[in-house]
Amino acid sequence: QRAAPTELNERAAAKRACRDTPAMKLRSSALFVIAMAAGAGAFAPRQAPLHRGLSARRSGVVVGYTTTSDANVAVASLADSQAATVAAIRAAIPEVTEKPEQSWAPGAETVAGAPAVLQAFDAPGPPNVAWISSLNIEGKHSSLTILNGPLTDVPHFVSRCVLNDDKTFSFFVDWRPRADGGYAMRKPDGSYPGPDELGREAFTYSGARDNLGKKFYTPELEAFCEATIASLGGGTVGGPTSEFDKETRGPLAIDLVDVPLTEASLAAAVEARSKAAEFWLGWQLDLDAHAHRPGAPVNSQYVFDSPKKQAMYSSLLEVMKAKYGEDGIKLAAADSGPLDEGYVGGGS
Repeated sequence: QRAAPTELNERAAAKRACRDTPAMKLRSSALFVIAMAAGAGAFAPRQAPLHRGLSARRSGVVVGYTTTSDANVAVASLADSQAATVAAIRAAIPEVTEKPEQSWAPGAETVAGAPAVLQAFDAPGPPNVAWISSLNIEGKHSSLTILNGPLTDVPHFVSRCVLNDDKTFSFFVDWRPRADGGYAMRKPDGSYPGPDELGREAFTYSGARDNLGKKFYTPELEAFCEATIASLGGGTVGGPTSEFDKETRGPLAIDLVDVPLTEASLAAAVEARSKAAEFWLGWQLDLDAHAHRPGAPVNSQYVFDSPKKQAMYSSLLEVMKAKYGEDGIKLAAADSGPLDEGYVGGGS
């Protein structure tokens, strides 16, 4: 059902207002600097040729490809773009530091018989990024996970593509909220329980949703999510795989399964993942808007984050075990990072 003209005008006005906010202007200017630092093509989509007799492109992250299968070429392209995203993040946030003791070097690990490489980072000090995991598994998987510490309210970020044997892939992107907006209680029609069901607690949830909507889950982000789903050209909308997954998802999570693997869908996935990371980075660079005051707000954020991080790990463990069997156990542990690290004070 098409929206009425008045509603469309209101949406357009809201999007313009969102673009004109100081935070959005900061994000735009910061990303220009980042692109210059990381190279003009840092966030450009890369199209990988499929079945054209070309060798799979060897990214600087995933090495040792032995075939030119669609899946290997796809993961190589996704890994190249993800490496550029990580480089751009490091250029924008100088405090980002490698954690070699928690990384998987090339040739050190395999998952389901395929070479796996994991680059781990954190960013101590004011940025307070507790964990970054850039993970690639040859022909199977490419993911970027970023967890923030309690000094800011910037959403955690998850971006993941998983290749299937039937020349399809799953696409998942989420900006995970750092406050309880009651999103897990959202009804099929998009509404939430009101005071008649929850009493005064309903106002607490709705207040959190209003605040998160103004700061992060804006009309611009919603439009991006809608455009991304359309650009992938197929697949089925997924949903939470467990209660752990349900309680940690954001309101605009993109979850598609069985997306046909084509040149067009791969290019769309590469572009969308890069753009999704830009949203996170724009928020992260705007510490004036998103840093907590010292004291109680930081402690409250820690209290909220700790069980949610455990829940995110538990959710990932179920998903990875279902996909990779027993190897999924070590994969989930490595990708989630230290569960208690970086959540006290200004360090990570």
